[in-house]
Amino acid sequence: MDMQTKTKLVAIVDDDHSMRSALRGLLKAVGLSSQAFASAEEFLRSGQQHQTSCLITDIRMPGISGLELQSRLNAEHCRIPTIFITAHGDEQMRMRALRAGAVEFLAKPFDDEALLETVRAALES
Repeated sequence: MDMQTKTKLVAIVDDDHSMRSALRGLLKAVGLSSQAFASAEEFLRSGQQHQTSCLITDIRMPGISGLELQSRLNAEHCRIPTIFITAHGDEQMRMRALRAGAVEFLAKPFDDEALLETVRAALES
C-alpha cells in the first residue's frame, strides 16, 4: 500500500457503537486512517464528506438511512466510494445501492478481509 493510500480518510457511519469500534480497530490494524460517526446527520454536520476518500455505512439507522445519505452526497456532487454494510439487506436494496454508485454491499456478518480488499480498491481508484 502506498503512502497516499495511508493518508486517505475512511469514514464509518453506523449507529451501533460496537460496530464502529470494531471497524476502526480493523482499519487501524492495517494502517488506514478512519473517523467514526454515530449517524448520517453527524457525518454531514462534520463537513468531513469533502475529505473522505471512502465511506462505510450501515443501511438502516435512525434518522437518515445509509441510502438517503448516499442520495444526498450524490445530489451535492460529492461522489465518495461507498461500501454498505447491513444485517437487513435484500436484493432490491442491494441493487438500488449499486445503481446509485455503491462499490460494495456486504451483509453482516461479513468477512474482514473482503471488507479490507474493497476499502483498498476504493482508496486506490
